[in-house]
Amino acid sequence: MTDYKEEQRNEIEALQCIYPEEFSLLSSDSFLIRVTSESSSQEDEENECVCAELQFEYTPTYPDEAPKFQVVSCSLEEEHQQALLQLLQEQAEENLGMVMVFTLVSAVQEYLNESLDNIKLARENAKLAEEERQRKEEEKVFIGTPVTIETFLKWKSKFDEECESQRSKQKTASDAQSKKSTGKELFEHGNARDDSELSLLDEGDRVEVDESLFEDIDDLDLEDDDLDIDA
Repeated sequence: MTDYKEEQRNEIEALQCIYPEEFSLLSSDSFLIRVTSESSSQEDEENECVCAELQFEYTPTYPDEAPKFQVVSCSLEEEHQQALLQLLQEQAEENLGMVMVFTLVSAVQEYLNESLDNIKLARENAKLAEEERQRKEEEKVFIGTPVTIETFLKWKSKFDEECESQRSKQKTASDAQSKKSTGKELFEHGNARDDSELSLLDEGDRVEVDESLFEDIDDLDLEDDDLDIDA
């Protein structure tokens, strides 16, 4: 007759040796094991990892009967936790009749390793995709946009509109220049304006000159010495 309790005690002792820091005994037939992923690259300097904490409880007839188990915590998303439970169930069914906790924990650790690798790969692919996008943007600066019939017609339509607008501005400027007065016209206009301004003076503003005062100016006997005129 199988001594289930003996087999269970022996397995617990073995697990405590294999996982000295990860193993936590809850009772004589239940315990926790913290499982952490291992990097697949020896050059991984980030020490990034994912982990899960599993709880096991022996059934009276373990290992002929699968133990009870649950995922207490996991650093992955909930969908991964469901995948872990499914994995544990499959492994337990395949190993009935043998002590299996080490096998179950190893399967979970392998799953965590693959999940971490996938996370890193997705991150690297996203980085490469962003670099490729930036490279193409930089190429556009030097190469330009490829010309198609549609893009050419759109450009030509815009170009024609700009040319027409420029011609219209030049015509307007030319018409305005032709309407400017010549120098002669400005001079005549200025004289006409002076005459017009004089005609607007009031009678009281005008200075009356008595011309008779200057009639005998030729009879004045003026000596040269009387005139202070520089030679």
